[in-house]
Amino acid sequence: MSLTMEGVLALAPDEASAKAARGLTSPAKWPLLGADEVAVWGECQGSGSKPYQTQVDLNGPAFRCSCPSRKFPCKHGLALLMLRAQDASRFTAAEAPAWVAEWIASRGERAQKKEERDQQAVERAAERAAQIADGVDPAQAASALADPDTALKRESQRWRRIEDASSELQRWLGDQIGRGLGGLDDAAIRGWRTMAARMVDAQAPGLGQRIVAAAEGWRVGADWPERTLSRLGLLQLACEGIARREVLPEPVQADLRTVCGWPLDQAEVLATGERLTDRWTVLGVIVEERDARLNERRVWLHGARSGRRAWLLDHTHGGRGFEGMWVPGIAADLTLAFHPGNAPLRALIAESSPPPEPEGTVSNVQLGGSDPWQAPWEDEWQRVAQRVAANPFALLHPVVLSNATPVASEAGPHLTADGRAVPLQVGDADWWSLMAVAGGRPLAVMGEWDGRGLRPLTAWRSGTANPVWSRSAA
Repeated sequence: MSLTMEGVLALAPDEASAKAARGLTSPAKWPLLGADEVAVWGECQGSGSKPYQTQVDLNGPAFRCSCPSRKFPCKHGLALLMLRAQDASRFTAAEAPAWVAEWIASRGERAQKKEERDQQAVERAAERAAQIADGVDPAQAASALADPDTALKRESQRWRRIEDASSELQRWLGDQIGRGLGGLDDAAIRGWRTMAARMVDAQAPGLGQRIVAAAEGWRVGADWPERTLSRLGLLQLACEGIARREVLPEPVQADLRTVCGWPLDQAEVLATGERLTDRWTVLGVIVEERDARLNERRVWLHGARSGRRAWLLDHTHGGRGFEGMWVPGIAADLTLAFHPGNAPLRALIAESSPPPEPEGTVSNVQLGGSDPWQAPWEDEWQRVAQRVAANPFALLHPVVLSNATPVASEAGPHLTADGRAVPLQVGDADWWSLMAVAGGRPLAVMGEWDGRGLRPLTAWRSGTANPVWSRSAA
């Protein structure tokens, strides 16, 4: 695995960890540094009598350290990889000590068992898909491959709960509209949160999250009534779709399942999802904290030959870091398996060979074979319009705006080009760093569009292969 400082910093759980790691990159703090083809390890002298034993499995990367930090990776793991990126000759090529060899061996055993379980699940899902293709009823196909008292029964029971909850939600929506948004008060908003909790109890957490989002937008911004009506309208549309679910096309049924917050089994996606092999470039990466100590990472990709967009979604909990080094600008030959649905974006990596390589070893960014810096904005908005028409429940859309100049105005930060402007959702630190990089000149800016504003993630300057600006870690 090739390492760069930018790639290592992208693994940091927060800016404080990255800063602390930089302070540990002096070789004098590391009395032992070693490496082989699989791992790097070292001992870092801390405040105690015994040095911390830090190790990194490069097949991931995955980290382990004897320090008491609850962050993952800790500052010692990050510093170890920084040292490796700065000067690999400092690491003695030697046989791994026992504390490294045992950890690497245990990881290998767990990976092998997981691979066997995944393969069995993929085979079951593929067999089920083949039976459905031969005309077998989906419920019968499921029951033939699983205990009919478990999988099939659970699925039908859950849909019944969701349908009952959806009917209740539809009546509640009618009541809210009948009363009018102007009469909302704190007590009414508490009632919205109660309804959201009922959706969670009915195993439709996605509907509950959308009710909470509508409640949190109450009296926020001058246009909150329009946004609230839009959110309630989409909930009404979802309820109507759930009521007619069985007569709707399969992609629409898949979108409704996603709206309900009912995830598909990854093995089924890998077995039956649409596969697409391409050279995928990382357009942007963002990590956000969703709930208490639950972090979400979104990696946005663009296929050079197909022109398709995709996103990889990962979650970690309890301060653990993400595996895999995704840095804007890197590219790799991957086969993706897309989740079902209309205009699908979410995908899993089905095949990866070789693994993604950091910048400096990849070809220039190519967006659909055209010059990304001259692509008109109309093409990007047409993509968004088509995706919204196919799946109105999609909340985020990847957008690349070329020849875009960051401009500060009384209405807030914007990107402008040819007399048009797009509002930005960006913090002060990122905004000023983007302005400084641009220097009044246009950039190509990639971001997430949520229907109200663009959250910029990455920016390129015309004629450069690597990004000149990336959004800072959350």
